[in-house]
Amino acid sequence: MTDFIGVSQFLNTPHDTAFSMEVLPPLRGKSIDSVFRTIERLLPFNPAYVNITTHRTETIYHETDSGMFERFSVKSRPGTVAVAAAIHERYGIPAVPHLICSGFTQSDIENELIDLSFLGITDLLVLRGDRARGENRFTPTPGGHTHALELCEQVNRFNEGVLMDGSLCEKLEKPFTYGVAGYPEKHEEAMNPATDLENLKRKVEAGATYVVTQMFFDNKKYFDFVLRAREAGIRVPIIPGLKPLTTLTHQSMLPKTFHIDFPEELSEELRKCRSNDEVKDLGVEWGIAQARELRAAGVPSIHFYSMNAATSIERIAKAVY
Repeated sequence: MTDFIGVSQFLNTPHDTAFSMEVLPPLRGKSIDSVFRTIERLLPFNPAYVNITTHRTETIYHETDSGMFERFSVKSRPGTVAVAAAIHERYGIPAVPHLICSGFTQSDIENELIDLSFLGITDLLVLRGDRARGENRFTPTPGGHTHALELCEQVNRFNEGVLMDGSLCEKLEKPFTYGVAGYPEKHEEAMNPATDLENLKRKVEAGATYVVTQMFFDNKKYFDFVLRAREAGIRVPIIPGLKPLTTLTHQSMLPKTFHIDFPEELSEELRKCRSNDEVKDLGVEWGIAQARELRAAGVPSIHFYSMNAATSIERIAKAVY
């Protein structure tokens, strides 16, 4: 396990390619044990940090006995701050909660920052977040932010001791540092790759100290993305994000949900699979090849998206680290 230093500091000091991962808070009403099991399965690979996703509040309607409908606001996976605190305390690994615009007001975000600061958790991944279920385009929550850049600026103001109502408090002794997301295959809403990079550069200029990419299955797209980012003047570490294929549904679900392409060689092999076990074996084989090439290229860290994939990630990491 790495010494307990901030993620930004770690990524900007000399080190071999690190292992890191993203976990999800447990489903509403479920135990945190599933998160601990995932982390403990992957602890032998000395994770440099663990990201914890944040999920927006969704509106659901329940029909009452009278035939009327009651409206409820729920999160399918609450507890990002609590999970981050538990990981921070239990394992001594830097915990990186996601801070998102989607479904949150500026006041909600300020309260999260206050809680995280009290807990001594000052590493963040700042994201816009997904659209609400059923929306065609992203709609900001009333009183919330439209873009991740605005969220970066709120974190910066909080670091300076400026609260949302304009009142002042002491500047943080240990300010928040944060990474942001990058898209080797372009964010779905960007007009083109050039404007996508412009948006990324603005977030870096605002203070982001590293970039974590969306998942990809073609390393050439990652290397091209890094080259274009450097040419655009983006100098911070760019962390590749990998997710192993694990189910037959990934053939259509991942391209549709994350707006990514499978390389022809991978898609040909994926079409031959007749069971989830065959997909898992292919996902491990492909993931090992990707991770080995990335590690040989000296990337700062390989970040694994662990949802339903801890066993596959363990197999990949055993072959690569």
